[in-house]
Amino acid sequence: MSQPTGLASARSSLRARTRRHLYSLFSSLGSLLEHRLGTLMTVLVLGVAMALPLALHLAVLNLNALDLDKQRMGSLSVFLSPGIGEPEVIDLIQRIEVARGARVETISPEQGMEEFKAASGFQDAMELFDENPLPWVLQVTPADDGGSEPDESAERMVSWLREQPGVDRVQADYKWMERLEGLVGLGEALVRVLAFVLALTVILVIANTIRLDVANRSGEIQVLHLVGAPDGFIRQPFLYAGFWYGVLGALLALLLLSLVLFYLHGPMERLLDAYGNVMRPRGLGLREVAGVLLCGGLLGLIGSWLAVRGHLRGLRLEKMPVRG
Repeated sequence: MSQPTGLASARSSLRARTRRHLYSLFSSLGSLLEHRLGTLMTVLVLGVAMALPLALHLAVLNLNALDLDKQRMGSLSVFLSPGIGEPEVIDLIQRIEVARGARVETISPEQGMEEFKAASGFQDAMELFDENPLPWVLQVTPADDGGSEPDESAERMVSWLREQPGVDRVQADYKWMERLEGLVGLGEALVRVLAFVLALTVILVIANTIRLDVANRSGEIQVLHLVGAPDGFIRQPFLYAGFWYGVLGALLALLLLSLVLFYLHGPMERLLDAYGNVMRPRGLGLREVAGVLLCGGLLGLIGSWLAVRGHLRGLRLEKMPVRG
């Protein structure tokens, strides 16, 4: 009979603890809502602090997700001399394909003019020219020789092309790709640094807010401590208050981020269309949103635990007997 009785007692104790935790969880939220102005000011500070690294993180994600044609970005734009005829262009293309094994695409002056009109909107201004001022352009993609780095292969191709008759200028498009990759790497490092600094800020803000709440209820806490209430029981409502501060701050950060994305969505799409990119600006997924809320709650728990820990330690020191 003792084993079933012990099991029933354990279940009853578990249910009692669960009810107590749920009561503390929702009563702490109710307490925050009673002090709307103070809660709002704290949550605004937390929301802005959390939104900054989230915005930078999202910018880096979108840069990484750019649907760039890597092969095209590794190509060379060869601008031919003005006035060169189509037979000379065909001869140069054959020499490039035979001598270097590269793939060549042509953009005629007429095609270049149409693309420029569509992209710039200067259709009327272009009509003022008696002749098309744009040259022939060749998009040259170097062959992968497998024995050297892509940059070295492209540099050799650039040197060779500049020596060819009829070539006015050679532009290496892969340099733009290198700059973009460097920018993404810098952004990722900034996200980590900013997230760490602002996480500390969130913890300190919540710790200070809970410390003030603890000070306002110090009489109640001292009575509970004198009658033998365990530290966990005293700490519980303050921990949940910190948790709610963190979650509400994270919710506000997500809301601010959504508003910024909504405002920038149109301009970002037009910019991507201008570069011929089919990727659309992305926001945070459901898993990432859950992660942000979880991190906010965790930071709130850490901050509130630090605040209450210091107060409880002070009470224990006061109870220590003084040795004469």
